[in-house]
Amino acid sequence: MPHMVQISQSVILRDAKRIVVKVGSSLVTNEGRGLDEQAIGEWCRQMAQLIREGREVIMVSSGAIAEGMKRLGWSVRPHAIQELQAAAAVGQMGLAQMYETKLRLNNLGSAQVLLTHADLADRERYLNARSTLLTLLKLGVVPVINENDTVVNDEIKFGDNDTLGALVANLVEADALVILTDQKGLFTADPRKDPQAQFVHEAKAGDPALEVMAGGVGSSIGRGGMITKILAAKRAAGSGASTVIAWGREPDALVRLAQGESIGTLLVAQTQKTQARKQWMADHLQMRGSVVVDDGAASKLREEGKSLLPIGMVKVDGDFSRGDVIGVVDGEGREIARGLANYASTEARLLCRKPSSEFEKLLGYAAEPEMLHRDNLVLTR
Repeated sequence: MPHMVQISQSVILRDAKRIVVKVGSSLVTNEGRGLDEQAIGEWCRQMAQLIREGREVIMVSSGAIAEGMKRLGWSVRPHAIQELQAAAAVGQMGLAQMYETKLRLNNLGSAQVLLTHADLADRERYLNARSTLLTLLKLGVVPVINENDTVVNDEIKFGDNDTLGALVANLVEADALVILTDQKGLFTADPRKDPQAQFVHEAKAGDPALEVMAGGVGSSIGRGGMITKILAAKRAAGSGASTVIAWGREPDALVRLAQGESIGTLLVAQTQKTQARKQWMADHLQMRGSVVVDDGAASKLREEGKSLLPIGMVKVDGDFSRGDVIGVVDGEGREIARGLANYASTEARLLCRKPSSEFEKLLGYAAEPEMLHRDNLVLTR
């Protein structure tokens, strides 16, 4: 049995400001029969309500390959990678169009974002993807994310969109990941085979007992199963996001969850979001460089919790790339902070003591006004 926890869903989901919602292929395509217009419309309506309440929502949607198979007249999922890629290319058109139509009916814009594992493994592309998603959220646009099945191969595939959902939750530091599936949630055994199976309402994300009880395979349409959802919850918990696994056809599931109702299985992250990210940066042993800052910048970092602007930088040491963890050193040579660099060392040297209004002239393009954004920065002293 997993270790049950005494934390109410009402607290975690009710207080969640940034939510990643993941829906699987069997739901999106009605078990492969084609895009389920009514279901997608319902999720879009619910997301719109959450956004009106002041929340930020990102959709991670499977279904491109399944929709492509239907359009191509294929009843069996192919094994050849080039055929899967072709199906994804065909299906992605319909998938994006459906979300665009349904979100537009709710007065929301949408943006298609296709990711591969390489996008999130590369530091610079990771930051680029993060910046794009956060900008879309600020603009009130709903990012609809899928794995870029048109170009992936076996070496760079996420393998399932449950994993992708968790990685996106990590990427944007979401408060919660909601995985909508064709099951009510997690049971201690397969309820179709074991009448004694008990429903798991709440447990700790990452509990090894969950992985034991969640073994099994997914549907013939998708590639996931309950085990991938358990592992996704474990991964999302690494950045402090708790996960809910719930039935995707539960009426108003997203709205009711956000109101604090207990639906599905809640897997609670044991580390707070801010603590997880700061601990990761604080524990980074191999830093590629550092920036020396003046007293004014040091004071803003320490006492006001501000971002580091290049105008407060005196000197750049080392050779680093965008996305590397670098140190922040005060005038006496003491490290006071560390964080993810928005600019490579060669660019940072050009920006020292410069206001953001001059960045485009110096670099040839306009990007972030901060050298280190406060969300990607941790004080070490």
